[in-house]
Amino acid sequence: MNAIRPVGDLLREWRQRRRLSQLDFAVEAEISSKHLSFLETGRSRPSRDMLLKLTELLDVPLRERNTLLVAAGFAPMFTERRLDDPALQSARDAMEMVLKGHEPYPALAVDRHWTLLAANRAVAPLLAGVAPELLQPPLNVLRLSLHPDGVAPRIINLSQWREHLFARLRRQIEVSADAVLIALLEELSSYPAPAIKGRADTDAANAFVVPLRLAMPTGVLSFIGATTVFGTPIDVTLSELALESFFPADAATATALRQLSP
Repeated sequence: MNAIRPVGDLLREWRQRRRLSQLDFAVEAEISSKHLSFLETGRSRPSRDMLLKLTELLDVPLRERNTLLVAAGFAPMFTERRLDDPALQSARDAMEMVLKGHEPYPALAVDRHWTLLAANRAVAPLLAGVAPELLQPPLNVLRLSLHPDGVAPRIINLSQWREHLFARLRRQIEVSADAVLIALLEELSSYPAPAIKGRADTDAANAFVVPLRLAMPTGVLSFIGATTVFGTPIDVTLSELALESFFPADAATATALRQLSP
């Protein structure tokens, strides 16, 4: 079991991760820089309300806010339930409604580590040819996308899509400092990623977003993605859940997806 670090150390680490000076953060928190310094060095202990205010201003993930509360001697505030917990039934219903309502276009739900939680029926046809071991649970969506035995060989603009996913993963790591995500980025970075030259690169560079361009037996499917999260969650599990929806980037893709729809 890992030892609990002093709450002051954790506060300082999150402040530095947000690239805020003590003075800037103290002004934002409406406290003196001396008081903030005392909190970070352990000379003063924050009240529960003060700690919640500081972690809110620092946009600390709910899971880590619980860690800071425990480090300060308080009980965790944010519950963490399994997604199949009866208390989350309405959230599951909302998630399934969004996934099903997005058909015939693909959509899926992932947790904070990009583990697949659910997907609609439009996703399966896009996974043809993927190595069976990559489809075994727990299925990691980023590994599935970039692994040489996964979807990667059929991604026409692989270099752009790879960098897009890496940028998202780096932003998550910056926000969360999650060790699992750091290890995942190291793993994905080790996969071969030959530069793709020609029209595919030009099209991706000129698009208003980075598209996912996927080679299928019926032709090239081009997608733009959107991410949906639950608003103002107070449950750790819901705060870490994201719905990834893919929309056709052109009329040909829209037609092909309707034809592929089971």
